[in-house]
Amino acid sequence: MLVFHYFCIILHILFSKMHIHFAPLQGYTDDVYRRIHNELVGGVHCYYTPFMRIEGGGVRAKDLRDIRPEWNQGVNVVPQIIANSRKEFDRLCDIIIENGYKRIDINMGCPFPLQTRHGRGCGLLQHPDIVAEIMQRVTELTEQGIQFSVKLRLGLESEEECFSILPLLNSTPLTHVILHPRIASQQYKGEVHLDAFRRFANECQHPLIYNGDLTTLEDLHRIETEFPHLCGMMIGRGLLARPSLAREYAEGKEWTLEQRIHLITRMHARLHEHYASIIPSETQLLSKLRTFWDFMEPTFGHKTIKKIQKAGNLKNYLAAIP
Repeated sequence: MLVFHYFCIILHILFSKMHIHFAPLQGYTDDVYRRIHNELVGGVHCYYTPFMRIEGGGVRAKDLRDIRPEWNQGVNVVPQIIANSRKEFDRLCDIIIENGYKRIDINMGCPFPLQTRHGRGCGLLQHPDIVAEIMQRVTELTEQGIQFSVKLRLGLESEEECFSILPLLNSTPLTHVILHPRIASQQYKGEVHLDAFRRFANECQHPLIYNGDLTTLEDLHRIETEFPHLCGMMIGRGLLARPSLAREYAEGKEWTLEQRIHLITRMHARLHEHYASIIPSETQLLSKLRTFWDFMEPTFGHKTIKKIQKAGNLKNYLAAIP
């Protein structure tokens, strides 16, 4: 029986699909987008909210709205927070827990200077003492039934920064760790550092998720082949550019261009319908809808996307959509 048990484990590793996690992107993956994506295509294990943060002494109203349970029904949502101190961390956790959530993701990976220069996101990696304080609170809250994960990059300035806090992560009860193998100055450009990711994977004692440059089925298959013991892959821009990608991976086959375009036009129609009902100004509505196409040039081509983005009114905008 023991031999059969291990045989089943090996089969699961070799043939089961990894979970796909939808990365959060400010201004794109709000509650409306998440609900529509989940309903029309799915294939995603869970959706992470754009990070909630302290700004001007409080939390922004739109961040509070984004996590309201009534706007996230039927969607497997994980709220994400970004903090530079135990005090900020506590305030944000309290708000999320008050809204009924039992899972929280901690952002230690945001590369943008607006956050890192204040010690948030990647900037937190240079402060192991603060990370230790936060991890202590994570341990306390875990004992109260709250689950935590951490999303991070290799570092702010050096690949070594993540390894300085890895012992702290390893000693904390986390559900998983998500690593984007770049440093902050790279933003989302340049090569990912797979050797550093491999070293991190070997030393990390938690289930690990890969994040970075996953835009095609070939990309997903390459990562699952190279790192078969990962518990999942996180996709952000790749899913905004190709909303069917997670579903294609789950089905094990590539959708035709016609199928992909059909899904995209359905999603846009639903987004248009919703935003038109709450945004009275045509100018504001047009500005909101345009962002839907920001990553879709690979599917529609430069000429089409440029025509959509240059449309001066809603009539011309809708006429420009394929």
